[in-house]
Amino acid sequence: MAIYQYQGLDARSRKTSGLIDADSPKAAVQKLRKLSIFPTQIVATEERKKEARFRIPGLGERVSPTEMAVMTRQLSTLVAAGLPLVLCLNALSEQVAHPRLKTVLAEVKELVNQGSSFADALAQYPRVFSEFYVNMVRAGEHSGAMDIVLSRLADFTESQSTLRNQVLFAMLYPTVILVIGLLVMVVMFTVVIPRISVLFEQTKQTLPLITRMMIIFATLLREFFWLLIPLFAAGYYGFRRWKKTPEGRDKWDRFVLKIPLFGDLIRKLAVARFAKTLSTLLQSGIPLLKGLDIVEKVVNNTVIARAIAQAKENITEGASIAGPLKASGAFPPFVIQMIASGEQSGELEFLLDKAAVAFEKEVETAVNGIVRLIEPIMILLMAGIVALIIISFLLPILELTQGVR
Repeated sequence: MAIYQYQGLDARSRKTSGLIDADSPKAAVQKLRKLSIFPTQIVATEERKKEARFRIPGLGERVSPTEMAVMTRQLSTLVAAGLPLVLCLNALSEQVAHPRLKTVLAEVKELVNQGSSFADALAQYPRVFSEFYVNMVRAGEHSGAMDIVLSRLADFTESQSTLRNQVLFAMLYPTVILVIGLLVMVVMFTVVIPRISVLFEQTKQTLPLITRMMIIFATLLREFFWLLIPLFAAGYYGFRRWKKTPEGRDKWDRFVLKIPLFGDLIRKLAVARFAKTLSTLLQSGIPLLKGLDIVEKVVNNTVIARAIAQAKENITEGASIAGPLKASGAFPPFVIQMIASGEQSGELEFLLDKAAVAFEKEVETAVNGIVRLIEPIMILLMAGIVALIIISFLLPILELTQGVR
């Protein structure tokens, strides 16, 4: 049985579209007509995948964390209402607006219809559902508390999406200032300075060193501007290739943790993700070792991931988690203390959640502090560059006016 994307008219002659499963296009048409839908176009999802090969990879296929959170919350509500999973997935596939997620949900429903477990069906789409998501669902299936697990999963996805959006929104204003400043510099060096330099050439005047340097730089920028884009693209491509190597990734992750101001923020983000993810997994009944294995892959930093891997080895040998995390130097003392207290009291998931909330607030405060600090620094930097340009061309003009007198 295949999945078909259809467009058509309903009984009231209103345009409608969606997904339907059937053995053939003809069977899909008959099925739609029973639903009082008159199709105008039917395309098999496999054909849509072939068409997608001619598109830019990833364009329109990425599902945002916000969309995943909304979908998970709706699924949790439907499951909690006592509806069968297949009906829940069918309702979701018709409700969701994102085309990629709509298609995936319809195909997941079909796999579940054929006898597959919900977690195994989700695992067929790793680009949409992460290993963390799949394991959470698997834990819900095994425990019989799917609605509770889905609710926790929605809470987790929403909190991670909110934190990410807060960081991006806070950095938006400094980024806009930087882009505008760079555009002003480019205009000044490629348009304004060359025109002024023509006047100095006509006067045959001996120019100050700073003015000559500005003119040389402006000439180079104007003459070889076309080289900057391919050079930048090549450099970026080379950096990405180097970063994908194990050695490059390790060196880069060590470097970013040492960057002034931003290094501490990146560390707090990774630690908050570690604590929140592990807490959510443990609360859903996933064993500690399996939880650490999943968390190791989501922290997105090899230094912290290595410390988590060492913690897993210590646990298999009967030792604690806190020891290797503390020895790595990658985790703040506050988190180490919370983990140690959680191991002793048996409330590790609860204290990890408290630590995650604390660090998420610290991240928000740190981002706001960095933004407040960056704004005046960038304004002063741009003002200094503009002042330097003005002075470099004001000096020869003053010398010329004094010579005329």
